[in-house]
Amino acid sequence: MSGPKSYKWFLDFLTPDEGHMHGVETILHAMQTKFQQMEIMVTRNYGRCLVLDGKMQSSESDEFIYHEALVHPAMLTHPNPQRVFIVGGGEGATLREILRHKSVEHVLMVDIDQDVVEACKKYLPEWHQGSFDDPRVKLEYRDARKYLEETTDVYDIIIIDISEPVEEGPAYLLYTKEFYQIVMNRLSKNGIICLQAGTTALTALLCFSAVYQTLKSVFPIVRPYQAIIPCFGLPWGFILASKQLDPQLPSQEEVNQRIAGRLRGELRYYNGEIHHGQFLLPKHIRQHAERETRIIEDNHPLFTYT
Repeated sequence: MSGPKSYKWFLDFLTPDEGHMHGVETILHAMQTKFQQMEIMVTRNYGRCLVLDGKMQSSESDEFIYHEALVHPAMLTHPNPQRVFIVGGGEGATLREILRHKSVEHVLMVDIDQDVVEACKKYLPEWHQGSFDDPRVKLEYRDARKYLEETTDVYDIIIIDISEPVEEGPAYLLYTKEFYQIVMNRLSKNGIICLQAGTTALTALLCFSAVYQTLKSVFPIVRPYQAIIPCFGLPWGFILASKQLDPQLPSQEEVNQRIAGRLRGELRYYNGEIHHGQFLLPKHIRQHAERETRIIEDNHPLFTYT
């Protein structure tokens, strides 16, 4: 579709009735993998972007917001995270942020789509910054749910960095009560799971609210929060669930002390003030999440836009 300029436009549908348009300079890579349609494009405002099944996943301009918001609430809440499991995370940026933590001894990243990871290694080096080559990292291409079902290994932190539950996409069985029960069994005593849970926009709160209630059916402590990620076009929701640690208990000063003492390098987005402020959801979002009755199950999955 031609726009007011000579370049083309990519329309990222946020709901069936709303979208965010990006002016596109060029497509660096496009293919249909075994699991999903992948595009790596250069946009006018956000630079290089990863798009899966027509949905924006991250951009060169603001991926640091998404990945710092996804990783550090859990990592900084835990007193000494040593073993971390990543579900998905194809760009390698989630891995990059985890490896900043000096306490980390082992990270297992399991992504079902090798084509996506290999393309990101080649075209998005600013995302992973060589993290795949870190000796603490093991990378496997397989079904993460099946792996967690079969292993007896235990992890301090499990980060779920996957696309939204699109029908016929690879992710929908990673949003169910049964999956979260598997995760619970693979977490250590102080274990924490953190994931992206869809937009917190008023027009599309079902996914966020249903994921929140589904996690509450499994975990004793569940804390929803949000971040503003400009390339997504809407505010975005995340949820942290824990066996016994509450991310809202450490003070701003304590969080800043943990950042200074436990991390390598400088964060661009995250600090103690953001850590606390992100959990202060607006009244209408919190009410919607608390009133939601749907629990997502294997035989009753939720798909985006349903």
